[in-house]
Amino acid sequence: MAGEQIQVLNALDVAKTQWYHFTAIVVAGMGFFTDAYDLFSISLVTKLLGRLYYTVPNAAKPGTLPPNVAAAVNGVALCGTLAGQLFFGWLGDKMGRKRVYGMTLMLMIVCSLASGLSFGKEAKGVMATLCFFRFWLGFGIGGDYPLSATIMSEYANKKTRGAFVAAVFAMQGFGNLTGGIFALIVSAAFKARYSAPSYESNKTASLVPQADYVWRIILMFGSIPALLTYYWRMKMPETARYTALVAKNAKQAANDMAKVLQVDLVEEQEKVEKFTGRRNNEFGLFSRQFLKRHGLHLLGTTTTWFLLDIAFYSQNLFQKDIFSAIGWLPKAQEMSALEEVYRVARAQTLIALCGTVPGYWFTVAFIDVIGRFAIQLMGFAMMTIFMFALAIPYDHWTHHHLGFVIMYALTFFFANFGPNATTFVVPAEIFPARLRSTCHGISSAAGKAGAIVGAFGFLYLAQSKDPTKTDAGYPTGIGVKDSLMILGGVSILGFFFTFLVPESKGKSLEEMSGENEDEGEEAAQYDSRTVPV
Repeated sequence: MAGEQIQVLNALDVAKTQWYHFTAIVVAGMGFFTDAYDLFSISLVTKLLGRLYYTVPNAAKPGTLPPNVAAAVNGVALCGTLAGQLFFGWLGDKMGRKRVYGMTLMLMIVCSLASGLSFGKEAKGVMATLCFFRFWLGFGIGGDYPLSATIMSEYANKKTRGAFVAAVFAMQGFGNLTGGIFALIVSAAFKARYSAPSYESNKTASLVPQADYVWRIILMFGSIPALLTYYWRMKMPETARYTALVAKNAKQAANDMAKVLQVDLVEEQEKVEKFTGRRNNEFGLFSRQFLKRHGLHLLGTTTTWFLLDIAFYSQNLFQKDIFSAIGWLPKAQEMSALEEVYRVARAQTLIALCGTVPGYWFTVAFIDVIGRFAIQLMGFAMMTIFMFALAIPYDHWTHHHLGFVIMYALTFFFANFGPNATTFVVPAEIFPARLRSTCHGISSAAGKAGAIVGAFGFLYLAQSKDPTKTDAGYPTGIGVKDSLMILGGVSILGFFFTFLVPESKGKSLEEMSGENEDEGEEAAQYDSRTVPV
């Protein structure tokens, strides 16, 4: 039976939706806007980087990034993100959410600017400095995952908590969309000012020197929204749940939330000490008690995020290659360098507009109505169906481009109105306050491990089986069709691992984590059912 709740935490749980909720969504969400922009904007410019730094004079095709360089440029930020999620997730539980929050944003701002200023006389120097700065950019981005989710979940009321945390994550959709739109604007402006023929018409003239500014401007723009929200992020008070349950300072928690909620709150130091002094609120991450209470939950959040990101990132980072494979984008030699950036950006913008952004906001609208479990299960099921629908009649889609794009957009829609959002929300709700940021960091790091598998693996797997049709420097692969079949199988696994994840709709964080259980209540009584009853 649940014990009595601390007043300041109960006030947060039952608070009506107020202005501070929306402020928190925007302040935390702009970090995710920047995260998405920075992580996915690189896919807009990789073909341009290949032309600028790896074109062989008088070659039949324009230059492309060598396999090892492409893997590094695309994947190094993901590696940094994984490391950042683990480090800052742990640090958020040790030092407090707010203190660490500013560090991650400043790192993102500096490294986003530095990425566009990558220097060197030769290709190797430029790529090395670009990869260096993008690793540390990813490191900062990684910290934003556990901290933003934890802060928003600890600020929100229990009735609309899922929608608020999902809304923070949904800013990723706008980050993707803005990346595509900004690349369209920049490439169109440079095309109008510096017109150039296609590569096959004039190999030298198709690549104007000014194109080197295009990729730099696109990458550097990601620092602006993060810079605009730095002040407001520093003004946010520490969450009451960290202050009361981890720092054990009831007075500060009551004072901070009294200002936020604009109500009078009583300081309950004695109750806080009694609450946090229970044996079931003292076990650590590497304890038998944690394994008994939350072991399956952590396994569920890590595996589902891992499997989701294999499918999600393998498509998202390399969607330009899929569009080329079905003929929706002209062959590289039929375009100038700036025209290619424009076409790739247009394709990504259309997918973001039609599939990515709507999916996120459908989750925001329905997550507190039908629950996390149902949305995640449905999302994985629909992803499986659409991936097989793309893969099995793949030859048909090569001649029906519009149909392929619609099906591809629907796959993204159900990824975002599904596990891409719920895997972010749930780990911020089901673990104890003292371990919440750490466990979210572990879960999200598992996701980024999946993203690395998807991103690096897809570079090679999606290559044509015909040696004459592979990209320069790549061995033959299994082709796009068989790659999509594999991703369908991955989505099936995600469907079944979802049954390890508990439903948290309408419950307080302390109820989900078991922190408010009475002394002596056995862990075996803790309700860990997944399907809501």
